Amino acid sequence: MVRSLEGKHPNYYEAKLQLRNPNQEIVNYVEKELSKVNMPVTKVEEVKNGFDYYIADNQFSNGLGKRLQSRFGGLLIVTSSLFSRKDGKEIYRTTILFRKTPFNKNDIVMYGGEEYKVVRMLKQIHLLGVKTKKKERIRFTDMNMIKVKED
Repeated sequence: MVRSLEGKHPNYYEAKLQLRNPNQEIVNYVEKELSKVNMPVTKVEEVKNGFDYYIADNQFSNGLGKRLQSRFGGLLIVTSSLFSRKDGKEIYRTTILFRKTPFNKNDIVMYGGEEYKVVRMLKQIHLLGVKTKKKERIRFTDMNMIKVKED
């Protein structure tokens, strides 16, 4: 899986994709997307709760992060930091964090002491009250307030 960019330093990368709490389906999806376009990956590190992919292209990595959130639902945080300057141009490195939610679409969860069904996960988590039919929208940054209902 590790490929370097021709003409660049072997450890060259523009973006770090951090997958946290991924299931095998997510890992397979990322690997497939990277190989589909033959995207150079400098290294893949296994960390405590996921993987870090060092990828040679910022734009591709940003798009991949958005596709992950759209397809699997989860927290997506993109940050950039100035890495260097070359020929008067600023060069940035991007970190894309994708954290999978502990629940999936259509799961029954607890929020605020009530049962809700997870209806949709786009920019926010959309919940629908099982008994009350009350609609709630929760930011992914607040997903820890939603608990998976134990059977």
